[in-house]
Amino acid sequence: MQQVNLAGMQDEALAFHQAGRLSEAVRLYNAILDMDPEHFAARHYLGVARHQQGRHSEALVLLAQAVTLDPQSEDAHMHLGVVLQTTGRSEEALAHFDTALAIQPAFASALNNRGAALNSLARQEEALASYDAALAIRPDYVDAHYNRGICLWELKRFAEALASYDAVLAIDPHHAGALCNRGVVLQDQQRFSEAFSAYEETLTLCPDDRYALAGMAVCAQRACDWKRVSDIAGRLDLDIAAGKAVVSLLNFLGMSDNPTLQRACAETYVRNTIARPTQILPPVPIRRHRRIRVAYLSADFHQHATAHLTAELFELHDRDRFEILGISFGVDDGSAMRHRLIRAFDQFHDVRAKSNAEVSKLLRALEVDIAIDLKGHTRDARPGIFAHRPAPVQVSYLGYPGTTGADFIDYVIADPIVLPLDLRPFYAEHIVHLPDCYQPNDTTRAIAEIPERRHLGLPPTGFVFCCFNNNWKITAPIFGIWMRLLRAVPDSVLWLLKDNESARINLCRQASADGIDPARLVFAPRAAQPEHLARHRCADLFLDTLPYNAHTTASDALWVGLPLVTCLGKTFAARVGASLLHAIGLAELVVTDLASYETLALELAQNPQRLQRLRRRLEQNRAIYPLFDTQRFRRHLEAAYICMWEIWQNGEAPKHFRVDPLD
Repeated sequence: MQQVNLAGMQDEALAFHQAGRLSEAVRLYNAILDMDPEHFAARHYLGVARHQQGRHSEALVLLAQAVTLDPQSEDAHMHLGVVLQTTGRSEEALAHFDTALAIQPAFASALNNRGAALNSLARQEEALASYDAALAIRPDYVDAHYNRGICLWELKRFAEALASYDAVLAIDPHHAGALCNRGVVLQDQQRFSEAFSAYEETLTLCPDDRYALAGMAVCAQRACDWKRVSDIAGRLDLDIAAGKAVVSLLNFLGMSDNPTLQRACAETYVRNTIARPTQILPPVPIRRHRRIRVAYLSADFHQHATAHLTAELFELHDRDRFEILGISFGVDDGSAMRHRLIRAFDQFHDVRAKSNAEVSKLLRALEVDIAIDLKGHTRDARPGIFAHRPAPVQVSYLGYPGTTGADFIDYVIADPIVLPLDLRPFYAEHIVHLPDCYQPNDTTRAIAEIPERRHLGLPPTGFVFCCFNNNWKITAPIFGIWMRLLRAVPDSVLWLLKDNESARINLCRQASADGIDPARLVFAPRAAQPEHLARHRCADLFLDTLPYNAHTTASDALWVGLPLVTCLGKTFAARVGASLLHAIGLAELVVTDLASYETLALELAQNPQRLQRLRRRLEQNRAIYPLFDTQRFRRHLEAAYICMWEIWQNGEAPKHFRVDPLD
């Protein structure tokens, strides 16, 4: 009689479960287990239900017990693997998917989930093979097509990723995730209009999508389509304030100078995109190495702006007091810069093929004392490494000019201009002030011979206003000022970076609307660093952007002797130009409002004697002011590292502090 009752209860529980009535299903599963604690199906499906309810710890226990009750159940192994994968235990998950496939080789769901586990372990090629095997069994398997698209996007195989998302949409035209991800791939291909449409369609299908509106804003921004940016901005700000929008953080710094929104944006991004490990590495015991072990983590240890700033710093670190490690998760471009950086570190580890958990374990095995994140939330960043807490002191530095919004980052390195202490409420990190400028510089950078203007597409005569920032940093108010400057200075031109074709078309269209011949906009292609530096000398004045200033680009200009006019904004990204100019002794080129910015730029363009005096001062100051004194900078940065380390060794919590000048 009991067997009949149990069978009926099980059928009823499964019916509730399939109908999504989880609470009723759970009640019945528990009732069955009260009568028969070794009832496999009830324990198995109760584990599945608990997972669906987000109670993953309970699900793990129940499914592990189910696997013990029936080791030959491929479904139980697969479901246990899914929960392990959800909780960040990808290696254990993979073992259970493999067991399920050993029992049933044609198990498409296990192959798909196996692919997800492999992808999270940075084994993308194996993941693709697993997805393909699942699709060979079930060609219409939407989840496998979708996950395959994610994997191909991570490999930057964009055309193939699009094909996978198109396959999803051919089966399910209303799949919002595939539409949104299709927008991401098109955006990465600089097909901004198509990407914008994909995001729009996503919002039509799913008005509460966290990513689509932000994607629309980024596409419009990168294409310099300011009307669309303006149309979206108000709603985007409201969604960010409410924690509803997940935005590309670097791009948002170029949209908003509001520190409250920047922090909200960062915290929402961290909450939604960084997988928090369920098993944090245990606390590090107090230790005293002879030398403090500092690890710099980056995807940019090759030909990249960050490398151009930091290479000499890495070389000059005091090896009597510090051991310097490079942890690289970016491409090896085989360049001279890559080889130089490898030589600059005491140890260099290429960890591209390692998962976040594996990299964290490596840092712990290396007994790293201070881990420096040079990426923050920029492209190819891996903040998930730091979420595992591999080092006792973790620091955000240089790559991302804003708060990470992460509780696993202890400090942000800045200076009193870029990050005054009254901005503390808007930072998740503790602020460290270096005395001169937060930015290092490589004083060994070579400058090629100065080219002739005609070889650069510039007219033989006339004033050259210049801005080599990425085009997405250009905003409508700034561009309006630039057009008025061209109107006020006859025969002048505006020299810009040739970033993407959509931006070029829109900038030229706006110039024409402002009454300026688009031919007066000259677009420079990207060039090798020595040639790029040399061509600055054919310009007369660098015009900074707001709310995201020139950063490395500003240092490039000042290094070759090109004066820069900047407007001091409210947030880190908007204050870098001011910091650099103060550190080179040209504070008079910093203004605090856009009207003064326009007035100063026009005055310099119309007063060649004053501009020439500025050029001479810049040339003289380069040798005597702090901006390009890398040894001085190195001593101050190392003093900051020593202070951080002593705070931790003393058992104190991280705190704000400043480094006094070491004159």
